[in-house]
Amino acid sequence: MTSNRLQHSNNTTDSVAKSLSLSMGRLIMRFKRLERYPRTFGVAGRLTLSEIHTIDAIGCENGILMSELAARLDVTKGAVTQIISRLEVKELVRRVTHPTDSRYTIVSLTKTGVLAYQAHTELDQKLYRKFSAQMTPQEIETFKTCIEKLCEILQD
Repeated sequence: MTSNRLQHSNNTTDSVAKSLSLSMGRLIMRFKRLERYPRTFGVAGRLTLSEIHTIDAIGCENGILMSELAARLDVTKGAVTQIISRLEVKELVRRVTHPTDSRYTIVSLTKTGVLAYQAHTELDQKLYRKFSAQMTPQEIETFKTCIEKLCEILQD
């Protein structure tokens, strides 16, 4: 009898693991699709997920060190440099040398970059309203916690 329960438990665990894996795969594919097909963010034009989330990470601060931006996005400095170069061509960000230490570069949003940031904020608020219509505040908090834990797990 105990052997049957253990077998049932293992089958249930395997089934849940498989279902979770399939759901994760669908989610990853949707994000990849979003990355391939940029969205329009007001006058800033079409931006990929990486670009708009870089703009979001810069925010409306007076500027952020490139190294701090890389840490905030959890990507390499080289990856940030590539994204920032694309955003500079689109005239959404500007880079300047740190005023007291020429080894550092500060990146900030242009006026158009700020408009893209604001358009993304509006999109985030719209998404949150959709979540709020379908989930309780506790479910949203649990979802947020799950995303954070998933990021930690995938970091390894």
